[in-house]
Amino acid sequence: MSQANIPNIPPIITIDRDDAINLLLASVALEELGLAHILNAEGEKIQFAVGTLPGLTGATATIADLLASDILRSSPPWTTPG
Repeated sequence: MSQANIPNIPPIITIDRDDAINLLLASVALEELGLAHILNAEGEKIQFAVGTLPGLTGATATIADLLASDILRSSPPWTTPG
């Protein structure tokens, strides 16, 4: 495959050391933000299942309800011994 030819735009990219450091820091920050969103969503799912999510009304979950929904029996794959 060949690369597309875009006229009047040279393919030369110049990034100095400071720009590279700023891009790396921004990349790490965005990754951390994404991980924080994932953790927050998982926490809200647990709060919803337990019945403690603010703003929602309804009966709170019992231990039998939690076991039936498999919340207490399942664990993330990185926590299982192997």
